[in-house]
Amino acid sequence: MQSNQQLNQSEFFCRATSRQRVIATVAFLVVAASFGLAWLAATGKFDINWWLGPCGLKQKYGLPCPTCGMTTSVLTFCRGKIFESFYIQPAAGLLCCVLVVVALLALFTAVFGVYFNFVKHFFAEVKIKYIILAVIVIIAAGWAVTLARALVANTQS
Repeated sequence: MQSNQQLNQSEFFCRATSRQRVIATVAFLVVAASFGLAWLAATGKFDINWWLGPCGLKQKYGLPCPTCGMTTSVLTFCRGKIFESFYIQPAAGLLCCVLVVVALLALFTAVFGVYFNFVKHFFAEVKIKYIILAVIVIIAAGWAVTLARALVANTQS
């Protein structure tokens, strides 16, 4: 029975190589720094509007751009209002949740040296072009929701 449990554990994770640990450390630091910067902006200690400026598509055509509301959604997510973040821009809420999971897995790999086999299988089976396509579809779906809300608001006023 004990050998069966060890077999199941070894199927779930393995020992991380030093290269995997370095990549995990860099991934965690990038995601943590991004969320840290967004949290500073959400608390008012950093002015993100100075860097980003107003949306040109919305100013010119009066319609939201594909990423319209993403910054607001990310800042709301960083304030801890996760459901409100999904309401503002569903794509940004989903991407923030995915980044949190990535950061936690990367932190676990970097600190404890444990590499999860499902990550290896995921990247072996799913090509990067499909991941990029999925991100584009998620952003397009979020834009559709934001665009529908804007069109409804324009017809009601």
